[in-house]
Amino acid sequence: MIDERERLGRYGAVRGRIEQLLEAETDWIAALATVVCELHHEFAHYDWTGFYRAVSSELLVVGPYQGGHGCLRIPFSRGVCGAAARTRTTQRVDQVSSRADHIACSSSTQSEIVVPVLAPTGVVLAVLDVDSDQEAAFGDVDQSELELICSYVGTRFPLGELPRI
Repeated sequence: MIDERERLGRYGAVRGRIEQLLEAETDWIAALATVVCELHHEFAHYDWTGFYRAVSSELLVVGPYQGGHGCLRIPFSRGVCGAAARTRTTQRVDQVSSRADHIACSSSTQSEIVVPVLAPTGVVLAVLDVDSDQEAAFGDVDQSELELICSYVGTRFPLGELPRI
């Protein structure tokens, strides 16, 4: 595990690359794929990194992501991802087996952080889900930095994948 100072520096570098890569990007899915790729390959403790996109006011659908298969659909009423979407707040779980509502997409997952992506209007566009095979893999630095990234994505793509007519 890397220490907090190094972790903070890496997040700063990732945020810089994401902003640079997305500067002229207009496609929501391409943007999400870029964010996932940058995060997943920067941190060894990220074993599954992906977005679940809000396709209605009550349903999340997987993608883009990196790692093994994820759950395909998650209602806002179920699991850690659903809780993040429903409450519009970050969910950080140090040991997923202690959370009764955790949906086990992978038996190796030990900890998880899920951050909502909100439009400026407060509408849930997606959630960023990061799983680790290590217990208590995510701390305050991870949470604050991932919240910054998700805020940027929500502000930069406020309509998500809604049709642009």
